[in-house]
Amino acid sequence: MKVLVVDDEADVQPLFTQRFRKEIKNGEIEFSFALSGEEALSYLHQHDSEIVLILSDINMPGMSGLDLLKQIRQEHDSAPPYVMMITAYGDEENHNQAMQNGANDFLTKPVDFNSLKEKLKRFE
Repeated sequence: MKVLVVDDEADVQPLFTQRFRKEIKNGEIEFSFALSGEEALSYLHQHDSEIVLILSDINMPGMSGLDLLKQIRQEHDSAPPYVMMITAYGDEENHNQAMQNGANDFLTKPVDFNSLKEKLKRFE
């Protein structure tokens, strides 16, 4: 499974790599990382059919995760990728906006990696 993680915090990449090292080593999951919504869209245009799941932070400078989500849903109307939004704010407004814009799931920071791994088992 190919996963694109979109977060403006650079320390997210080593965190995911460390938490999923067994799954990565076994070839069960492959991560790609983007530091902005714009970078994520560029990546998706180049690797459109490869990505199964997108994990995107909501609060990022420039293009927010919600704006990214809208773009993804506009451009990928057939077989769109599964999108989980991630935010440090568990407020109802962000949750409602994400779900109205086509998010499939919603996670709060700090990410509970055990819970995330359980959710990812749906894709195996």
